Amino acid sequence: MKPEDIDVGSGLIYVRGGKGRKDRYIFEQAREKAGIEKEVTVHSLRHSFATHLLEGATGLRYIQELLGHKSSKTTEIYTHVSNRDLNRIKSPLDTWRGKA
Repeated sequence: MKPEDIDVGSGLIYVRGGKGRKDRYIFEQAREKAGIEKEVTVHSLRHSFATHLLEGATGLRYIQELLGHKSSKTTEIYTHVSNRDLNRIKSPLDTWRGKA
């Protein structure tokens, strides 16, 4: 960390070469300003963002690109948490039998 990585005015610290050698800002101060008392991390924010996109029918490949994942396998971990719309899926057999 270098002195120029600390923005005292905004309370942000620029993290160089974090996980995956990616640069990031921390968000603790924003969490406090928003009144969020639950212990959350940048990862939980990313996870929520990806889950909401997935539930909003955004394609997995687009989510992969937005999150900067090199492998689609990394992005696929979000698919197990998005079951909300499963009950709305109509089987072709239901349509054929007149249930849809």
